[in-house]
Amino acid sequence: MTGPTRDHTSGPTTGPGRRRTTSPAELERVAFALFDSDGFDRTTVERIARAAGIGRRTFFRYFDSKNDVVWGAFTERLDVMRERFRARPADEPPLAAIRAVVVEFNRVDPAETARHRRRLELILRVPALQAHSTLRYADWRAVVAEFAADRLGEPVSALRPQVIAHSTLGAALAAYEHWLSTPRVDLCAVLDDALRDLSRGFA
Repeated sequence: MTGPTRDHTSGPTTGPGRRRTTSPAELERVAFALFDSDGFDRTTVERIARAAGIGRRTFFRYFDSKNDVVWGAFTERLDVMRERFRARPADEPPLAAIRAVVVEFNRVDPAETARHRRRLELILRVPALQAHSTLRYADWRAVVAEFAADRLGEPVSALRPQVIAHSTLGAALAAYEHWLSTPRVDLCAVLDDALRDLSRGFA
């Protein structure tokens, strides 16, 4: 769920003729360090901003809330996901295309693996994030359902596209949980296996 960050933006002045610069990636780094040391619930927006050397208002230029920091550049990544769906071969079976795109959506640079694991731990295991995560899951399912509906020639609200979207998310969440509890396995390999079995009806 990591991805491209937004443009760097100047923050409050830190000295004569100098401005402190920050970015979503830097705020994520600072916030995640605080989540680890103080816990998610006890970490406030004010604390994150202060640790990053910026003001509270500057924080909100990058993220709408503390919860959104955990999800990173999720909205931008969903746009990439849509583009990848559009690029799949027209004759490719829908579930094969979904498997390929979802696996790539979750591929991160090896240097980011530890943060990606921590991100998923927070998303899946912090009760305070569950309501927010439900909204994000709905956004994710909508992208999958749009693709499935287009391939099936059905409305996005029809049963089959929605079943495909919900079952794909369920398989992905199961794969995330397995990865978190089995650190030595590769996330993309686990996702690929789970989605392949789903497409085969676990035959």
